[in-house]
Amino acid sequence: MSVFTPVSPEELSAWLGRYAVGRLVGLQGISGGVQNSNFFVTTTLGRYVLTLFEAIPRAELPFYLHLMAHLARHGLPVPAPIADRDNEYLGTLSGRPAALVRRLSGRSEMTPGASHCARVGAMLAGLHLAGLSYGRRQDNPRGAAWRDAAAARVRPFLPADEQALLDAELAFQARVAYDRLPQGVIHADLFRDNVLWDDGHIGGVIDFYFAGHDALLFDVAVTVNDWCTTPGGELDTSRAGALLAAYHAERPFEAAERDGWPAMLRGAALRFWLSRAEDFHLPKAGEMVLVKPPAEYRDILRRHIAAPHSLPV
Repeated sequence: MSVFTPVSPEELSAWLGRYAVGRLVGLQGISGGVQNSNFFVTTTLGRYVLTLFEAIPRAELPFYLHLMAHLARHGLPVPAPIADRDNEYLGTLSGRPAALVRRLSGRSEMTPGASHCARVGAMLAGLHLAGLSYGRRQDNPRGAAWRDAAAARVRPFLPADEQALLDAELAFQARVAYDRLPQGVIHADLFRDNVLWDDGHIGGVIDFYFAGHDALLFDVAVTVNDWCTTPGGELDTSRAGALLAAYHAERPFEAAERDGWPAMLRGAALRFWLSRAEDFHLPKAGEMVLVKPPAEYRDILRRHIAAPHSLPV
């Protein structure tokens, strides 16, 4: 989450007149993340998060907002969007598409243990199962087409050894049959800073704006790469085992997923190496912008290539 487009209290107060959430009490920009402008909003009736969408086409936004509403109805701890007086989730503020969602309790745990990872694994399986009944369909916005385009954009900025790594991994991933794996709605960005903890339990799962339809196993790999990797890029087998066992207990892995696991770990690492390299080398101007170093995911990718891992369950 970042702030690219500022919002004044006066603008927001007028905009909130379309909602039954009370009068504005507080407005605070949120730093962190890289795609949208986000603010904490406090009113006389509650606490919310305001998002101004900077890059996502307006026509695609109902997929995300209705997905969050769908998952909230199924009991998952996600930020339910707030409808305005016309029963619409999506509005316009400061010239940007905008949405208001309920603010969830808790804070991120950046040094998780195996017990945290087990809860995350079970929650992710629940999200995947609930998503199977979601009626809208939208492809993963950071899928194969984006991967190839992003690689072309960042390749000129990379040293020769990284160009060779990128070229080889693109060729490898092009041979992976993602469409032969179980498919469904994926969060696609379930990093530690997108899970809120409240007294040892998951109080919230946030930032669904990379969600889409893709291989469920890819989502598991994205999650394992962040939650279960050491600072040196190695997989922590204890944390990974806890996460995968808890997921498997809710949605058992299929044989094709066992075969595809090493490739998914690599594909998930490549996706975030590319996106971070693009943010680093081709940054978007903003008021408060967090740019994460791409080397972390480059190194994770190298580790997965050198030492492939099997599903432990």
